[in-house]
Amino acid sequence: MTRDATSERPVPPAAGASDGGMTLAFAAPDAGAGPLTWGQSAIWEAIERTAPDDGYFNFGRILKVPGERTPEEVATALAGLLAAHGALRTRLDLTGARPRQRLEAGGELPLTLSTAAPDELLAELTAERFDYAAEWPLRVALVTDGRQVRHVVLAFCHLAADGFGAEIAVRDLRTLILRGTGCLAGRPAAPRPLDLAHWQAGPEGRRVAERAAALWEKVPREVMFGRRAGAADRPRFWRAQLASPAMDLAVRAVAARYRTSTSTVLLAATAALVGRATGRERCAVLPIVSNRFRRDTAGIVGMVSQEGVFALDGVDRRFGALLRAADSAALRAYRSAFHDPVDRAQGDWVQPLCCFNDQRLARTGPAPCPPEQIRAALPASTLHWPLSQDRLNCRFCVHVSGNLEVSVTADTAYLPRPAMERFLYDMEALLVAEAGA
Repeated sequence: MTRDATSERPVPPAAGASDGGMTLAFAAPDAGAGPLTWGQSAIWEAIERTAPDDGYFNFGRILKVPGERTPEEVATALAGLLAAHGALRTRLDLTGARPRQRLEAGGELPLTLSTAAPDELLAELTAERFDYAAEWPLRVALVTDGRQVRHVVLAFCHLAADGFGAEIAVRDLRTLILRGTGCLAGRPAAPRPLDLAHWQAGPEGRRVAERAAALWEKVPREVMFGRRAGAADRPRFWRAQLASPAMDLAVRAVAARYRTSTSTVLLAATAALVGRATGRERCAVLPIVSNRFRRDTAGIVGMVSQEGVFALDGVDRRFGALLRAADSAALRAYRSAFHDPVDRAQGDWVQPLCCFNDQRLARTGPAPCPPEQIRAALPASTLHWPLSQDRLNCRFCVHVSGNLEVSVTADTAYLPRPAMERFLYDMEALLVAEAGA
């Protein structure tokens, strides 16, 4: 893949007081425009289906600043970060029939200075939807003690990064703060979404896309949650989240017994319970796959995560037998995920009616656990409702996060809130029982 660089030279970053904050000037030697990557196209479709509630897709990270650093020093490191990663200075061109990405060589980014708690600032920065054409895809706040910066709060637009991409950005920012902008001088240039888009549109990318499309075509057309259950609540979409130390222990124990991953155990449990909820013995779930298995995607700050298609027959059978079939189904799903959304067969069944998203960046591994220890942890389970809104692209989605917090986000017209709560407790009961507790 090639770069289309401009002849501009980077200029030193400048930061000055403005409206109680700072304005960061940044510059880089490259610019250009091109089509969206497959991952950008997929999330853009989700954004369009969710608007005006598409702030749902915003997410963030908090970096504890090492040592004693002034706002100006941290601003210099941030300028180096934007210069290194093109995704963070890429906006959309929405003037044509299809959106395109526009990589800018430079600009100005506002920085908020605050003494508030980092978690509060993160909630504030991620609350509002991005202006995808006019706004940079990164919002930043510096948490100070009045003089030194203690935390950097980063809010990402999902078009610019997925969870793993955000981790790369945070890692590089910490390195830049510690070692200065010169520390990246000898490093190979970071891959850019623009480069990836050009490759995907070329002959080799088209061959990869065709192989993935063939995997989608082989899956039987199954529409999960296709029948309304009744009148929708207001707001229509709700999220129930279960924090369960017992399920955490049980998932690890089941994964150890069947020699598989904890993510596959949770995906298979989701399929089994979706089958129960919809009255079907065949289940099609769309897991979100990181797609970071290639050299040009492994280290990219960008949106490369996409849906694969996971299909299982006989989801009403004994869970152990189902889990044995889930490994090969999961591998097929991972291979199908790096695809061009335009190629995907059209129709309700392939829309995000039933999704699974394991968002854990550090996933606990399989580990045997005494049944009595799992049973003893059951009273610590807690369920709450952290989110509700009017629009969402996905009718039903299971998210896994943190130290095994499992949530169900659903359209209440198809899965009412009592059924969402029951789904989570049934998942806990299924996995605890399979672990022998």
